[in-house]
Amino acid sequence: MDVDPSNYDQLVRVNWSIDFYIDLDIDAVFGRAFMFMMAINENDTHDVVLSYLVHNCYIETVEAFVASTGMKQPADCNDDMEKRKSIYHCVVEGNVLKAIELTEQLANDLLEKNKDLHFDLLSLRFVELVCSRKCTEALEFAQTNLTPFGKVEKYVAKLEDFMALLAYKEPEKSPMFHLLSKDYRQQVADSLNRAILAHSNLPSYTAMERLIQQTTAVRQSISEDNAKNKHADGFVGFYIARSVVTKAIGDMVSFVAHVQ
Repeated sequence: MDVDPSNYDQLVRVNWSIDFYIDLDIDAVFGRAFMFMMAINENDTHDVVLSYLVHNCYIETVEAFVASTGMKQPADCNDDMEKRKSIYHCVVEGNVLKAIELTEQLANDLLEKNKDLHFDLLSLRFVELVCSRKCTEALEFAQTNLTPFGKVEKYVAKLEDFMALLAYKEPEKSPMFHLLSKDYRQQVADSLNRAILAHSNLPSYTAMERLIQQTTAVRQSISEDNAKNKHADGFVGFYIARSVVTKAIGDMVSFVAHVQ
């Protein structure tokens, strides 16, 4: 199960035995934060980097990183990444039917349970046909596969936007042009990748993403606090999380530059 990004003590594995508030003794807070940041070891940042690489299916980089750090690679990790990478590229490159087929092989009941994701994938197939100027085939596909979603209120507006593409000779220049963009495909592909990971009881967000979310949440919370009533744990949690993220990103950039 993913950790709530606002619950920073879970993310950095720090539990305080003393709860206190501060007024102007900022030095004490930073001193305490520094003490815990010094305790962050290489394994922590290596775990963050490996989590990011595995999540995004950087297979060759994972193998090189594991070899250089001496870390243990999870069982069946490469096979899982290969399958997820193939599915991701099928979505991004415009072969949605193949992506659906591969998804059903890897997680056979995922799309049946996740109607929103199934709708997004089928909609992309509709877009593929429209972009290929196969309007008759696109309409037939919509009637067979997308019409059932029209019975659910939350899909109606989206359906109207997709169907409106048929009215334009150049759908790329229509007000709904974003539905044809690579960015939209990547968004759907990312959602599918996260769903597949969650279906396998794996984290759907990387450790780095959760730390960044946590850092943002804590900083926002601190900024909203009254200046005379700031919780010390918030300061410490923020600087520890930021330290881990910064070091992990630095390690990853250095590693990639080295292997290239």
